[in-house]
Amino acid sequence: MPKFVLSHAVARAGAVQCVRDAPDGYVVTIEEPKRTLDQSAKMWAMLRDVSRQVKWPVDGELQLLQEVDWKSIFTGALKRHQRMANGIDGGLVVLGESTSRMSKKSMSELIELMMAFGADRDEPVIWSDPMEWT
Repeated sequence: MPKFVLSHAVARAGAVQCVRDAPDGYVVTIEEPKRTLDQSAKMWAMLRDVSRQVKWPVDGELQLLQEVDWKSIFTGALKRHQRMANGIDGGLVVLGESTSRMSKKSMSELIELMMAFGADRDEPVIWSDPMEWT
């Protein structure tokens, strides 16, 4: 199936022609671009920085968390809503959002949220050299 990035007139014209030529019943979807690999690399570097510097309460105890745990915390905060499920053997599991399916805009918002979190701490997070993020 053809895919068009609507970034110039030729791409738009090609998309319009494909729509005209498509058989009845076909579906057209217009969506925001997905997050970039650079955004993903930056997010993981920032998660690594937070995981090494910030203790967070878990089960009533302050502890350093893994990067993937922080990812769940930040994606839940981005939506300002956490989804919770019952664990298989009891307890609760917080369900985070997949960052691989995020749009560029959502990923930018997540990175901004992480930067604000790091800046608002009593001991601000010291971010890695930005050159290490790409």
